[in-house]
Amino acid sequence: MPSAKVLEAKKAIVAELTDRLKNSVTGVLVNYKGINVADDTALRKELREAGVKYSVVKNTLLYRAAEDADLSGLQPTLEGTTALATSDEDYTAAARILSNYAKNSKTFEIKAGYLDGEIVDLATIDSLAKLPTREVLLANVLGAFQAPIASFARAIQAIVDDGGVDACLAKKAPAEEAAPAEEAAPAEEAPAEAPAEAPAE
Repeated sequence: MPSAKVLEAKKAIVAELTDRLKNSVTGVLVNYKGINVADDTALRKELREAGVKYSVVKNTLLYRAAEDADLSGLQPTLEGTTALATSDEDYTAAARILSNYAKNSKTFEIKAGYLDGEIVDLATIDSLAKLPTREVLLANVLGAFQAPIASFARAIQAIVDDGGVDACLAKKAPAEEAAPAEEAAPAEEAPAEAPAEAPAE
């Protein structure tokens, strides 16, 4: 029977895994069987640089953590070797990096995943893997807004160069006052009545 110290250590690991599952926006489980040390080191480095936390986990402990995190749908996949990759911000990094590695391996495979607290199928994970990186997406969004923002910035700079808002208003007011108002066309004068002829005597 495990000692109290061992049981406490396991409880702590389960609690840590539970928090990790709950606080991440996405997670991917893989069967890492067959990966060599060099590839494992390179894979971990790539994941770490992308902000993805990756670690080998015991199935029994992750089983309990998945239940506590309301992700019991992961439990049926907890067989053989299991590694967990989670990200707190990036929805695509873990799926993209692990799927790319799995394509070139006969034994390394994606087992399951979740997205915003919901279990997703392998097709969804594959779709996530095909999405552009976060940096590319941000660059595209920035490019879409760049033209309007640049125009707005130029307009603001023009106001500053002219001495500010008050100066621009002051220039506009005299211009409006100087514009001649349309004068009404003079009314045609009624013709003078002809003098009445004096009656004949």
